[in-house]
Amino acid sequence: MAHNWMIAEREYLRQETRRGRRHAYERLDPATTALVVIDMVPFFAQANVHCRDAIAPINRLAAALREAGGLVAWVLPADAGPPNPRAVEFYGEQIAQAYGSSGGQGAPRDRLCPELDFIEGEIVAEKSAASAFFPGRCDLHDRLAARGIETVIITGTVTNVCCESSARDASTLGYRVIFVADATATVTDAAHNAALYTIYRSFGDVRPTAEILELIAAGAPHPDLAYG
Repeated sequence: MAHNWMIAEREYLRQETRRGRRHAYERLDPATTALVVIDMVPFFAQANVHCRDAIAPINRLAAALREAGGLVAWVLPADAGPPNPRAVEFYGEQIAQAYGSSGGQGAPRDRLCPELDFIEGEIVAEKSAASAFFPGRCDLHDRLAARGIETVIITGTVTNVCCESSARDASTLGYRVIFVADATATVTDAAHNAALYTIYRSFGDVRPTAEILELIAAGAPHPDLAYG
């Protein structure tokens, strides 16, 4: 069951009044865009139908962006080893241990949800914090910056923790952030929509997959012009 996502009309109107348009980013250049897929691992998918429902939209976005010349980056929870005392104090020992091993072990293909269309050679980054863009806890920013990436499309799970944290930090680092409303997932619609509201209001654009596919197609090089 997909999330019943929404942003209140008053929030759309607020932004339209401020900047003269509903969406911050009305176009993108696929060559400087990365799809960032966060924590789409069996640990989360097996427990949450919303996470499983995000797989098909993520695959569609990945295929379209690859075809248009963009990047796909897969972010996995790092194997943190035994939980530190703070994590045990906060979560309790059992949950702290579960989170610490949530990313699994082995090759990326074996750690990701098997239904995802992962391609060998694409960026794979491990994070040891909620955010994939937190300095010192993940090398994703350095790797994207080295390739000239300016726009990040955020997908994955969970919406209001690792995805939202990553969107906030990516915005702080200067990326154009597009958050995919139907390719991110959490436990309840209420939590999902609260995160979408926060992102849309302060950190990035929020759009469904269909609209982002249109932006990718519009920005892709036209084959008839490829050779002048």
